[in-house]
Amino acid sequence: MIYAIGDLHLDFSKEKSMDVFGEKWEDYESKIFENWKELVKDEDLVLLPGDISWALKLKEAVIDLERIDQLPGNKLIVKGNHDFWWQGPKKLKELGLESINFIQNNSFIYDERVAIAGTRGWMSRDWEEFTEHDEKIFNRELNRLDLSLSSINRDVEAKIVMLHYPPFNTNSTPNEFVDLMVQHGVNICVYGHLHAEGHRFAVEDEIKGIKFYCVSSDYIDFKPRRVF
Repeated sequence: MIYAIGDLHLDFSKEKSMDVFGEKWEDYESKIFENWKELVKDEDLVLLPGDISWALKLKEAVIDLERIDQLPGNKLIVKGNHDFWWQGPKKLKELGLESINFIQNNSFIYDERVAIAGTRGWMSRDWEEFTEHDEKIFNRELNRLDLSLSSINRDVEAKIVMLHYPPFNTNSTPNEFVDLMVQHGVNICVYGHLHAEGHRFAVEDEIKGIKFYCVSSDYIDFKPRRVF
């Protein structure tokens, strides 16, 4: 089985509150871990599309990453907009985590049948606060997704993309990230980032042959969602 859950927002320090997003976030870490242990088996894969830890430095994030490492299943992580602790692939690999792999310009093959690619993504170009700086980031993230998908060098049963940001415009139409996924024959896309009132921007449908899943933890009631 392949599950997905984004926006864990783990905080070993207990200094960062998610109360701004409502009562639903009360004791959310316990909900996530309990639901995970109930659902996920050691042979399963869990996709984690960003906003993993509130830590600002890698040495602090290790505490939260080790908590995830101890949970059942294999895990894949892409960077979210709050993952300031994120370092390059070499430093992340040096952490020696047994069940966690990181996606950055690369891809991962699960069970010889499924290829997973991904990147952070970015806010849509039609967002009212979109700037020239955002345009550079948007294009860089597009390139990173292209590199990730292009690294898949074998025939597989399915291709999955994990993004942090939704690959949609503010009017829910697909943006350039979806166009790129279509070019590479992607079957499934999971994304997060949306919380509370932001859930109204969630798109869950089959578009251009791709099935989309919003897996922000509060959107899926803090329970890993089976996507394959």
